[in-house]
Amino acid sequence: MKNDNFFFIGMPGVGKTTLGKMLAQHTQHIFIDADHFLMERMGVDIPTIFALEGEEGFRKREAAVIEELTGRNKIILATGGGAVINPVNRSFLSGRGTVIYLEATAETLLERIRPHKDRPLLQVDNPLKKLKSLIIERTPLYREIADHTISIDNKSCHQLLQTLLPILEKK
Repeated sequence: MKNDNFFFIGMPGVGKTTLGKMLAQHTQHIFIDADHFLMERMGVDIPTIFALEGEEGFRKREAAVIEELTGRNKIILATGGGAVINPVNRSFLSGRGTVIYLEATAETLLERIRPHKDRPLLQVDNPLKKLKSLIIERTPLYREIADHTISIDNKSCHQLLQTLLPILEKK
């Protein structure tokens, strides 16, 4: 049986944290951002973890956090964009809550994340090309576990909130 949890998945910059915080204000759920939880636990930021341990080291730490957090009840969790790469993470997410996939085009994502320099996988010469590649790689994984898919393109946070509230109220 799935816990009374809601898990946001999707690419970096899609709005998982922003929408998660907004939804938590309208529910009895606690909001947790998996990346922030990991940074607090480690005492360093994500780029530092990547620099010291590489992506593989980061993904191991991320998996431990996903296992721990999905075991809780009445949370709204924003996962890191690559959390779905690990099949064990996908199992925990799909088995322990309602999974909401926030979908966007590479162009929308680039516009949203361009000002931020804390995205290690996007610190490349052509971030749009990298985003398109990541979308192709990850979309089947997102769709595999999504209970709901919502496109965020050309929608305000208020419009997205109005789309999401009925999903939470049905639980």
